[in-house]
Amino acid sequence: MSEKVNAVSDSSFEKEVLQSDKPVLVDFWAEWCAPCRMLAPTIDAIAEQFNETASVVKVNVDDNTATAQRYGIKGIPTLILFSAGKEVERVVGATSKESISRMIERHVSITATA
Repeated sequence: MSEKVNAVSDSSFEKEVLQSDKPVLVDFWAEWCAPCRMLAPTIDAIAEQFNETASVVKVNVDDNTATAQRYGIKGIPTLILFSAGKEVERVVGATSKESISRMIERHVSITATA
């Protein structure tokens, strides 16, 4: 995990994600999940790319079951983009950097003009 990606727990999720003043991409993952490990460098690159306009965090579903259950995480990796404390987009499974970038860009521009 790069220094631009924070680990978030059940206890810090509200403050770090729901109360954030910018969009937050949440990567729900687990250590044993091979697709999650394959996606990790992409998540790091996204965090670097959107450092100024969005936050990127990871939630380990094994260690933070309350948050995973709250958002109905059935398969991992699951990426959820939150904006203004609400879920605005979700992707289940590994996806491309371009796809994640487009998802964030849609909401960064909305936030910036709001």
